[in-house]
Amino acid sequence: MLRKKMEELEKSNLECKKCNLREGCSGVVFGGGNPESFIMFVGEGPGQREDETGIPFVGKAGEMLNKILEAVELSREQIYITNIVKCRPPGNRTPTYEEMEICLPWLREQYKIMRPRIMVLLVLTATHAILDKKLKRVQCRGQWFEKGDLSIMPTYHPAALLRNPSLKRAAWEDFKLISQKAKIYLENS
Repeated sequence: MLRKKMEELEKSNLECKKCNLREGCSGVVFGGGNPESFIMFVGEGPGQREDETGIPFVGKAGEMLNKILEAVELSREQIYITNIVKCRPPGNRTPTYEEMEICLPWLREQYKIMRPRIMVLLVLTATHAILDKKLKRVQCRGQWFEKGDLSIMPTYHPAALLRNPSLKRAAWEDFKLISQKAKIYLENS
């Protein structure tokens, strides 16, 4: 049922032309994984490889994410992963706030269909779009934010770990917390 609802929403999203991002990309990268999951990962926007394949988090960053998930006993099949904006910004630039605001209703609908209990924000841009534009990385990375029955954890994007390996330790600590919360949720559901 949830999978079908998500597929219908994705079909609607394919028709979206509310911002200029659609003009410069190959296609929409709506999301991927298990829409029945209790964990949603949210990135900033598709990169070139994602745009080419239509699949979120592929390439080296996707491989890094897969390794981290495996290390904390999660898998891509157990999670749902998407981005704030569904179309690739030119040159892989950061989406503007206007672009994010235009695209956020799609993410909200994805959330409404899934009703995840854990949301992992994989970049400061996603944190600004979901939580607060004023938050700084040092204030929020590795911290749980509670919104009703949703627990939100901002952490580093896997691409940041590839560019700066010194961040891996902090990301590992974050993912251990995410795994612990996931196990508690599974035990209580």
